[in-house]
Amino acid sequence: MNRALRTALAATLLAVVSAAVLVALARQAHAAGSADVRFVEPERYRDAGLLAPDRERTLATLAAHLKQLAQRLPDGRQLRVDVLDVDLAGDRSPRPGTDVRVLRGGADVPRLHLKWTLEEGGRTIKSGEDRLTDLGYLTQAPHRAAASGDLPYEKRLLTRWFDERFAAR
Repeated sequence: MNRALRTALAATLLAVVSAAVLVALARQAHAAGSADVRFVEPERYRDAGLLAPDRERTLATLAAHLKQLAQRLPDGRQLRVDVLDVDLAGDRSPRPGTDVRVLRGGADVPRLHLKWTLEEGGRTIKSGEDRLTDLGYLTQAPHRAAASGDLPYEKRLLTRWFDERFAAR
């Protein structure tokens, strides 16, 4: 086989492989589930932040993390989550006017109470209600995806819950 023919075949093969990779990436980008997150009576939560802006930031962070996790669901599936209670890791600092958290690793564990439904095409696939707690929250490093930004312990708790409930088996 002459050199020109080998070069042409190599270029064609490269083009075919590149096209296949692009198609796979496009499918993967499209194949994403979604989440609808509601916070039920957030003013009654045990501990979602002391001041209103802190609570709003907490709830926005939790919702964003749940929505990010739901993107791992197959296309067309929707996770509906009602957050019934939030108790953040640590205790509030006794200093008035601040929302500094003191982490001791005792009874100050992160807790979340969720009611959820997984749907596809308008029908319920499964549903449940879970109370999430991480008793060893200070003994393990937060999950890589959860370690950056706010609420690393709560994000790790949600990631573990999501993986146990919805990861492909």
